[in-house]
Amino acid sequence: MSKVSVLVVDDATFIRDLVKKGLRDHFPGVKIEEAINGRKAQQMLARQSVDLILCDWEMPEMTGLELLSWCREQDNLKSVPFIMVTSRGDKDNVVQAIQAGVTDFIGKPFSNEQLVTKVKKALSRTGKLQSLLSNTPKAMTAAFANDSLSALTGGKAEVIKPSAPAAVAPAASFSAQPAAPAKAAPSGRGQGQLRLPAGSMACVIKALSLKDAQLLVKRGEQLPQVLESAVLDLEQGEGGEVARLNGYLHAIAAFEPKADSEWLQLTLRFVDQDPQKLDYLSRLIARGTAQKHFSPGA
Repeated sequence: MSKVSVLVVDDATFIRDLVKKGLRDHFPGVKIEEAINGRKAQQMLARQSVDLILCDWEMPEMTGLELLSWCREQDNLKSVPFIMVTSRGDKDNVVQAIQAGVTDFIGKPFSNEQLVTKVKKALSRTGKLQSLLSNTPKAMTAAFANDSLSALTGGKAEVIKPSAPAAVAPAASFSAQPAAPAKAAPSGRGQGQLRLPAGSMACVIKALSLKDAQLLVKRGEQLPQVLESAVLDLEQGEGGEVARLNGYLHAIAAFEPKADSEWLQLTLRFVDQDPQKLDYLSRLIARGTAQKHFSPGA
């Protein structure tokens, strides 16, 4: 059976090396080609076929978006999965890529687990995943199964442990009793619950506007990704008034000035245009404080 071929396109050598290592560690049977920019990739794709393209957005000579648009104009490349690797989180850029026919995004920085998950998802759509796994040792295939189970359960217990002395607690530990004081926990305007594709996590709200929210989350094994869709659940007042605000992660940074920062600062850009939700946000901002409890959510 022929090997599955992946083309990695990025002008940064260390990013190409990072992607190649991540793929080879998890898929020993994969064939990897690389190009230093979109123009070189275009030349390679004109003379050989690939099963998946992992491409950076910003590159000299030809951007990732330009390469994507060109690929979708070629009969032999129209259906080839194209994953954009980018730190761009602006809504306009996301819309542009979707309109051009992008398959998926990987936000920078990314982990090997996130890379592997995206690649498996893209190849499964074209029926190439089984070909790739057939060239993978059985021990590693079993590890994939465990990864999939972890993704299904959301790994919630690992995100924020109930027993940890944190300022926020998971939904399962919510009670009317006051939480134990947390000396090292960041302070903020209140608390909420952030729902992501991989699961839910409690968050501290540092700042809130009609455009976005600055959130702090406890770092876990599964890191949030730029461009991921998200829902922020906020509850305010004695009546338990709840607003579920839709958005996407625009930026992710370490809250503390060190590589192993325990807390991550997220910027959630809102996409809702619902007047009722905007009015609710306006009232929260006017009160000068966000809710100090969060709704478990559905």
